[in-house]
Amino acid sequence: MAELFIELFSEEIPSRMQNTARADLGRLVSGFLKAAGLKFGAVETYATPRRLCVKIADVPTSTPDINQQRKGPQVGAPEQAIQGFLRGAGVTLEQCVEQEIKGKTFYVAMIEKSGQQTAEIIAASMPELINKFPWPKSMRWGAGSLKWVRPLQSIICLFGGDVVPFEIENVPVGDSTQGHLFMNNARFSVKDFADYRAKLLAANVMLNGAEREAVILAEAQVICAKAGLELIDDKSLIAETAGLVEWPVALLGEFEIEFLDVPQRVIIETIKGHQKCFAVIDPKTKKLSHHFVAISNMIADDGGKTITHGNEKVIRARLSDANYFWQTDKKTKLADRVEKLKNITFHAKLGSQHQRVEAIKEIAEMLCEFTHADKAKTLLAVELSKADLVTHMVGELPELQGYMGQQYALAEGIDADVAEALAQHYAPQGPSDAVPTNIIALTVSLADKFNTLLGFWSIDEKPTGSKDPYALRRAALGIIRIVMERNLRLDIPAELLPFFIDRLKVYFREQGLRHDLIDAVFALKGQNDLVLAEKRVIALADFLATDDGANLLAGVKRANNILQAEDKKQPLKFNSIIDEKLLVLDAERHLFAAITKNVELMNEAVKKEDFAAAMTALAQLRQPIDSFFEDVKVNDDDAAIRINRLKLLFIIRTATKTIADFSRVEG
Repeated sequence: MAELFIELFSEEIPSRMQNTARADLGRLVSGFLKAAGLKFGAVETYATPRRLCVKIADVPTSTPDINQQRKGPQVGAPEQAIQGFLRGAGVTLEQCVEQEIKGKTFYVAMIEKSGQQTAEIIAASMPELINKFPWPKSMRWGAGSLKWVRPLQSIICLFGGDVVPFEIENVPVGDSTQGHLFMNNARFSVKDFADYRAKLLAANVMLNGAEREAVILAEAQVICAKAGLELIDDKSLIAETAGLVEWPVALLGEFEIEFLDVPQRVIIETIKGHQKCFAVIDPKTKKLSHHFVAISNMIADDGGKTITHGNEKVIRARLSDANYFWQTDKKTKLADRVEKLKNITFHAKLGSQHQRVEAIKEIAEMLCEFTHADKAKTLLAVELSKADLVTHMVGELPELQGYMGQQYALAEGIDADVAEALAQHYAPQGPSDAVPTNIIALTVSLADKFNTLLGFWSIDEKPTGSKDPYALRRAALGIIRIVMERNLRLDIPAELLPFFIDRLKVYFREQGLRHDLIDAVFALKGQNDLVLAEKRVIALADFLATDDGANLLAGVKRANNILQAEDKKQPLKFNSIIDEKLLVLDAERHLFAAITKNVELMNEAVKKEDFAAAMTALAQLRQPIDSFFEDVKVNDDDAAIRINRLKLLFIIRTATKTIADFSRVEG
């Protein structure tokens, strides 16, 4: 057993690509080892801006010897069949024996192969892996054919401490690498992964991305605390900066206090988007400070003064632009911008953003009946909802759409609820995003998402497989979350219902509910009220968790199976009126009495949407049904009695279907 260690050293890899790339490297190297029949130990992968690494423990030094027999075609079979077998087995006819099996003679290949050296497998596999590496974007560097995300400069390939040589254009393959680009860039050789990691650290390279993230957060918090400030913990920015540096150093900078007149998120997004810097809070005022934290990639001789000054200079210019956009945009009212939406195409087949706004209005007006939102305010919010798309600020920072609509609305004195709706109407955009609390925002959000779904459905642009370019699944889940979390009673349009049921299964699964119970509820006609459906599913799950529920389920399924079998013989066409004179046995009379009493109670409970009470009434049928199947022969020789008994089963099936289709329940 030996350790396999590989490093692919290049110029700077974009931060957003590093985690996927290191996972791909581990997957591909593991893949060719597995394909060779090798079993191995733990796989570790790492990435920094300049390197991808994989270390695999306990790799056998050779593949096992092969000594096996493979049965082929019968002696005397067509020549084509024999030759095909020989090619597949990798043998000649002389390497086969004739063997009698159950009175017939077959060719049997005697396959004997010595194991292959693992180093040979690695050397043969690595060039193809590198040439076909799945970068989302790559290009050819230099005169050769090799394509890489950035120029590939050197490769370490060590197996058991020895270099595994192979050729990949003019890229050197050996045992050496380089340290930090600015502080320790000399080449050095390594013996194995442990030696590599230790020497990298001495050369100012933190190999583990998670460690770099932890250092970035800790150093940034410390430098803020010393200045009496508080860091805004931005996990996505921490991850991004960890992919930009190999030796993180936190530096505190500042900008002119006058820029704080610009809306807070504008400042945060400006310094984040342009300089990858962190915004800072003044804990005394709980407001944004005129300071920021920059993450440098080196320990500077001057303590970071030059680096900090450079960041301050760029941020000052960017905030100056942002302030200009803010002041300029405020001179034009949002309402006066709506007409310009005619010049922005939403989708080639669905028209402009202006046409979309008009369509959203119609949906919002209908939704007001369900959400009880103020209609005038809601329609105003829809009218202005996309107006910030034609502002300078959103043109520069698209991620601020919605938020800037709110800021401009407040600046011109528009109702605060309407302004808040402009900010919240895109929410929720993901599982961690909060559902709008403002009823106007909630209504506009629903209208916006329904418009998106109905629009793309109308042009047959539905999600397929893993492809969902217009985020329609996210829109549906957003509607589901709003409806469920705000307990809204509204009907899902019929054409969207199957899609919503699939999304609802995802949502319910996250809540711990079973998918078959969802199927059982939605098998009933007219189940397009999601809140009501959830009540049914929860009540059904609770009921089936009891002994009465489990046994009743078995009884109802048995009744359904009998009815289905009879229906196949001859379609059942009868009413549900029971002839009591034909109830000759106690078990069927008791069942009829229980049905007469409890089905009515169940129906009343269902009308009140008290499904727990409905299940309680349904549970009273468990014992009479059990006794019926124990004591009663359904297919009686007397046709009239047989039909009467089938009617009892038909009534049970019909009654239970007021709650769910029990035939869809597993178990």
